[in-house]
Amino acid sequence: MRAGERALAPDLARGVMLLLIVVSNTGFHLWAAPHGPSGWHPTDGSSVDRVAQFCQIMMLDLRVYPLFAFLLGYGMMQLFTRQTAAGVPAGAAVALLRRRSLWLVVFGFGHSALLLAGDILSFYGVLSLVLGWLFLRRRDRTLLVWVGVFAALAVADAADALWAVATWDLGAVGAPAAQPSTDFYASGEEDPVAAAGVRLRTWLFLAGAGAIAWPVSPHVVLAFWAARRRILEQPAAHRRLLGWTAGVGIAVGWLGGLPAALAHVGLLAAPPAAVAEDGAFGALHALTGTAGGVGYVAVFALVAERLSRRGRRGPVVVAVTAVGKRSLSCYLAHSAIFAPVLAAWGLGWGAWFGSAGMVGFAVVVWSVTAVAAYAMEGAGRVGPAEALLRRLVYGRRPAGAVRDRNFT
Repeated sequence: MRAGERALAPDLARGVMLLLIVVSNTGFHLWAAPHGPSGWHPTDGSSVDRVAQFCQIMMLDLRVYPLFAFLLGYGMMQLFTRQTAAGVPAGAAVALLRRRSLWLVVFGFGHSALLLAGDILSFYGVLSLVLGWLFLRRRDRTLLVWVGVFAALAVADAADALWAVATWDLGAVGAPAAQPSTDFYASGEEDPVAAAGVRLRTWLFLAGAGAIAWPVSPHVVLAFWAARRRILEQPAAHRRLLGWTAGVGIAVGWLGGLPAALAHVGLLAAPPAAVAEDGAFGALHALTGTAGGVGYVAVFALVAERLSRRGRRGPVVVAVTAVGKRSLSCYLAHSAIFAPVLAAWGLGWGAWFGSAGMVGFAVVVWSVTAVAAYAMEGAGRVGPAEALLRRLVYGRRPAGAVRDRNFT
């Protein structure tokens, strides 16, 4: 990669990640359908709907958010190292990232108040505040030690559920059923004011969870280490590591999600408590999600390395990376389309879709934002949300920091 050239892998990963997130969120908008014990997906639908539910549970649910968190952590360390390399004191660089995290929390608040309860900006804004303060300036060896500690804590947290799976005592842990996720999203609420109140309560819960989730967040700290090694910027130099990470991570992620997926579609007999969020299959599903998310990052890095060797990038690659460069704008745009069209307080289309149809709708929405991002890339324009965030973080004149043209 030439000096000053923006690396392909992080933007490619962010662009695909946005597609995976918007597909993964589709079940939250199916407010008229009965939901299963996990509360995430409907229990009805055609054979095609059931296939869509199976694939989402095994491949996407609780696998995309660790992917988002890894890329967030990677971007934090990229920004920190670029600032310090330019002569900015480490304390000032940390303060810059702290302002960025705080503004992400503010963006998330507005996002939840107006559109989407399941906002991830505030959760990861709070999480990045804590982890940035604790680990940005730590040595590489210290980071890896803490990755191991956090991974062990995550396993310990799921120990009862893992033992229930190992002994096949599937009803030993977990509640019989969870409240449907559509209730927390207020997607079925016809009163827009009442819906906003529900969304803000959900926002408060998720943002607060970010403050206590850091002990089981190895993926963010691992991203700090990976960014120092420039693994995504120089995938050719780390091809072996990326290959093993992709193979093992995705295998663990998919196998960990398989029991919950099979149980949901009725191909594996299990009590409702097992597939609840805190049940045996639910906890296994969540625990293995980090491995799956990191595995996806490795796949995107390997794809980017191959595309870079080919040299020329076609319009599809340019469009996907354009979305990645404007991931905040596209993420918010998805909600701006989804919520008014699908929610009961809007057009109410969520009552008429099945799982497969909703996935198709999500792909169309993502494609619309990809076309817009492609046009902005051709015009040399940054995304509006990125431009606003940059102005808010830096101010009119950067104090103790240098403006970063790759700031996202």
